[in-house]
Amino acid sequence: MNENTNGRTVALVTGANKGIGYEIAAGMGELGWQVGVGARDAQRREDAVRTLRARGVDAFGVPLDVTDDASATAAAKLLEERFGRLDVLVNNAAVAGSWNQEPTTVDLELVRQVVDTNVLGVMRVTNAVLPLLRRSAAPRIVNMSSGVGSLALQSDPDELAGLVSAAYAPSKTFLNAVTVQYAKALSGDGILVNLACPGFCDTDLNGHRGTRTPAQGAVVAVRLATLPADGPTGRFFNEDGPLPW
Repeated sequence: MNENTNGRTVALVTGANKGIGYEIAAGMGELGWQVGVGARDAQRREDAVRTLRARGVDAFGVPLDVTDDASATAAAKLLEERFGRLDVLVNNAAVAGSWNQEPTTVDLELVRQVVDTNVLGVMRVTNAVLPLLRRSAAPRIVNMSSGVGSLALQSDPDELAGLVSAAYAPSKTFLNAVTVQYAKALSGDGILVNLACPGFCDTDLNGHRGTRTPAQGAVVAVRLATLPADGPTGRFFNEDGPLPW
């Protein structure tokens, strides 16, 4: 049954049970949107939905493991049956892997796992819900990247010179490249596809070493999700503006 008879925006945020994803869901809820909390852990998903609703967000749970084809298909079916379309997809779910990522010694299985979540997971979910996005009057895709995915910043001695990451950073570079390809492929469909860098936020992913709050990191994603029809696509932004590739 299609419940979306009031014209309200419907969004799905992957990895939304905590951290930046949770705050993105909260920010979208403040706009009056109906927000799907995509998460694989049932208890964490239910807890997040409950706390979001307590904050006044019209949140609902979406069981979703981005590394599983059947799970992505089932999530799309849930959205299809409940709303008949999807307006905004935020691909936020990501893993860092261990922090021992010297390229000469890194476990290649770790690299595979990181890429499967951070890149293939984005493609898996995007492709599953794409038919629903095509039914939207203003479809938007926001892929959560990172400044460490920028080759320009990685190679700048004044920026990220001390970072050695053979899995996480390259996975974000890969994601950046894939996002550009989606933007090109979907340009004729009116679907704007952009990358968001939340900055170095205090989250589980970095062991809570970040200096920004998850709420601060969510701002750029919400902004890109609300771009006008003539807004940019295939671009890479943080809160302050465009980032170098």
